Amino acid sequence: MQIILIPIAFFYHIILSIRHKLYDWHILKSKRFEVPVICVGNLALGGTGKTPHVEYLIDLLSEQYNVCVVSRGYGRKTKGFQLANSSCLATTVGDEPMQYIGKYDDIMVAVDESRNRAIELMETLDRPPELYLLDDAFQHRSTQAGLNILLTAYDRLYCDDFLVPAGTLRDIKKAAKRADLIVVSKTPHDLDNAQKAEIIEKLKPLPHQKVFFSTLDYEPLRAVNTTAFETEPEDADNALVFCGIANPKPLFERMKAQFKQVDTMTFRDHHGYDEDDIKTLLRRFQSLKGTKKIMVTTEKDYARLTNSPYLCQFESVPLFVAPISIKISEEEKFNEEILSYVRKNAHHG
Repeated sequence: MQIILIPIAFFYHIILSIRHKLYDWHILKSKRFEVPVICVGNLALGGTGKTPHVEYLIDLLSEQYNVCVVSRGYGRKTKGFQLANSSCLATTVGDEPMQYIGKYDDIMVAVDESRNRAIELMETLDRPPELYLLDDAFQHRSTQAGLNILLTAYDRLYCDDFLVPAGTLRDIKKAAKRADLIVVSKTPHDLDNAQKAEIIEKLKPLPHQKVFFSTLDYEPLRAVNTTAFETEPEDADNALVFCGIANPKPLFERMKAQFKQVDTMTFRDHHGYDEDDIKTLLRRFQSLKGTKKIMVTTEKDYARLTNSPYLCQFESVPLFVAPISIKISEEEKFNEEILSYVRKNAHHG
C-alpha cells in the first residue's frame, strides 16, 4: 500500500518544496518579532510529545519571565483570536490551551490560527509577555521564531519516514535544516551513548544544530473527581483507560504494567466527547469485573471534558488522569541553550 501511495506523496513533496522556496526567496513574507519567540514543533502529524515539551519550557521560564503560549487551538469550533482562561471550553480554544490554563496560573495562552496576529495583539497589552512559546508551529513559516526546537520520535525518526499519505510526515525532511535544536523524544530510559551516536549519524545534523534526547515519564495518577479522591488507585485491580491522542501505545503499556486487567478505548486525536461517548464509557466501565476498578485518561483528554456539561456523569466512577513529564539528557546544557537565547533577546523590563 505504501508503494501505491508514494506517487501522491511525491506530488505533495513538490508542492511543499515550492512553498518553502517562496519563503526562502522572500516572495512569501515571514515576520520576525523583537521579543524572544521559541517554536516547538515537528515534521510529523503528531505523536512526538509536543505538549510535555512545551510544559517543560514553561516550568523552566515562567518563574523569571512573563510567558505566553501561542496555539492554533486545534479542534476548536471558533475562529480568530482568543485569550484562554479557566472558564473557556476546549471547543472554543482547543484542548492543549485548556491543559496549559488548567496547570499554570502564571502564564497567558493566546489562541489564533494566525500566530502573527496573536503576538501583535498580545504586544498591545499594558504588560505584554516577555517571551512567546509557539506550540506546533514549525511548519508555519509566516512567523519567524528566533529559536526552533524540532521534535522527532525515537520509534519513527523523520529521516526514516515518508510524507503523507505514504508516511506520517506533513512537511519535507529538508525543512529540518531550519531547526536550531533537535530533540529525539520518547527514547528508552536505558538508551546508551553508542545508540545515541547512531541516531545522530542518521539525522545528520548541520554544524549549527544540537541534538538532545528526552524520555517520557508517567507521574502518579491524579484524582479529578470526588469518587476518585476517596479511592486509592494502587488498590485497584482493573482499569478502563480511554484517550483520543495521536499515539496511545505508551499510555496503554504503562497502565498494563500497573494493573492486573486493563481495558482500553481509543478515539481519534483531539476527539470531542459527547453524551453518547460518556454513556459508552460508563457501560464499558460497569462491565469490568470486580469492584476494585478505576477509569484513567490523559490530561489532554480531561482538558476536553473540563467545563463540559457531560463531566458530571463521571461522578459515580473514580476518574484519574495520568500526568506525563519529560526528562532531557544533558539537561543543564539544554536549559542553557534556551536561557541564553532568551537573555540575549528579552527586552521587557
